[in-house]
Amino acid sequence: MIMSHPNSNIKDCDIQLDEEDLHAHPHHHPEEDEESHHHCDMGTLDHDRNHRVIINIAGLRFETQLSTLNQFPDTLLGDPEKRMRFFDPLRNEYFFDRNRPSFDGILYFYQSGGKIRRPVNVSIDVFADEIRFYELGEEAMERFREDEGFLKEDEKPLPKNEFQRQVWLIFEYPESSNSARGIAIVSVLVILISIITFCLETLPEFRDENELPPPLSRVLNDTQPPPSPLSGLTDPFFIIETTCVIWFTFELLVRFFACPSKSHFSKNIMNIIDIVAIIPYFITLGTELAEQQTNNGQQAMSLAILRVIRLVRVFRIFKLSRHSKGLQILGQTLKASMRELGLLIFFLFIGVILFSSAVYFAEADDPDSHFSSIPDAFWWAVVTMTTVGYGDMRPVTVGGKIVGSLCAIAGVLTIALPVPVIVSNFNYFYHRETDHDEQVILKGEPDSGQGSCMEDLKGSPSKSSLTKSGVHLENLEGMNNGGGTLEKSNIKAKSNMDLKKSLYALCLDTSRETDL
Repeated sequence: MIMSHPNSNIKDCDIQLDEEDLHAHPHHHPEEDEESHHHCDMGTLDHDRNHRVIINIAGLRFETQLSTLNQFPDTLLGDPEKRMRFFDPLRNEYFFDRNRPSFDGILYFYQSGGKIRRPVNVSIDVFADEIRFYELGEEAMERFREDEGFLKEDEKPLPKNEFQRQVWLIFEYPESSNSARGIAIVSVLVILISIITFCLETLPEFRDENELPPPLSRVLNDTQPPPSPLSGLTDPFFIIETTCVIWFTFELLVRFFACPSKSHFSKNIMNIIDIVAIIPYFITLGTELAEQQTNNGQQAMSLAILRVIRLVRVFRIFKLSRHSKGLQILGQTLKASMRELGLLIFFLFIGVILFSSAVYFAEADDPDSHFSSIPDAFWWAVVTMTTVGYGDMRPVTVGGKIVGSLCAIAGVLTIALPVPVIVSNFNYFYHRETDHDEQVILKGEPDSGQGSCMEDLKGSPSKSSLTKSGVHLENLEGMNNGGGTLEKSNIKAKSNMDLKKSLYALCLDTSRETDL
């Protein structure tokens, strides 16, 4: 269909009016006015599904069929009421002062039936902003994020009960409120005190010799002296440990009863660490109480087992990851790089077997050789390939030194291969956590500094439209401020005579300017 001349706006509406007609016919039938007014607006723009519309994007014109836009009536271009705000009656087109290269992808969304593709010369954040402006919807935004390789954020359910929700937010999300931050600070301090106590109690001046693992001969001969009664229960370190465990237990129980899903709570790795961190205390307490009814040999053996079990307390340091974004990023990076880490270990395993065998046979004839067997050379191969170079084992022959040189070079190359992938994963998770503004744009949420596109549409009329028809700026402002917005009055066909006369006068004025 050939693009119509601006004069055709009046011809298509069958309105044969001039200034004399407006004054000569002051009285109009409401039914005729309503019908002609509605026919003028909708008949000119949307009267035919095959009618072609012109969309001007910052001076670059696009032409498409109206039926193409009407496939998505909830979008900005698909809703007649929304897009009328940007209509320029002077040029019979819709004008948008937006990014021009991005509109190729926006128009393709309508032409392809909902497929979203970003033009190669448009950045991700700019195209995401255009998706928000044209109101393509959350589904289109999610597909765009997935196509660009962004992982879908896991939904964080909250308890339905209001009290449980508040408790869950306080103990699980430190950034949710000041109370939550206070609880998080207390939790971090208790964790640090527990770790410091765990380290200090191993100093010689604080160490209880009765708690040391006894030699096996003394255990078998039953010569281990019994510890003093309840000596462990009165120890200052034990009291500090008890206080810390009381807090850990209280925190764990509160979070368990306030959590939205008990099954998900039990499967969470951080909650498992919390449970493992407090179990050694109760085992220690039970052992201390049971020692009074056992003989010396059993006491000594239980102490030896107890020392191994109490080593698990060191896992409390991982509780800090709940309050540290850096540790969370590191954990996510390691989880996403498991394949590369497995490949690295596999390469090291092959190199260790290869070079430990080579150095053993290269040094086999030398009486001063440090390598008595191939398994004995595993340690040397590991520290050489990882460029540690401990120095306790070293080759002494020329052949052994050549093997050692090749081992070091192979180790450097082997470790360097998967490292870029791991670093790339770390950068991805780091920027995803720290670049808040970009995440807000990509998730389609309005930022505090820039209002949502709907708020822009509901505000004052588009400055671009007013600029393109600057000759009639006052007339358009009068229509918008007097009888409501122009597009709403046209679509609803209200019988406002002042608005209709202004519309007719605008059409006549447009025709005369074109003739001139």
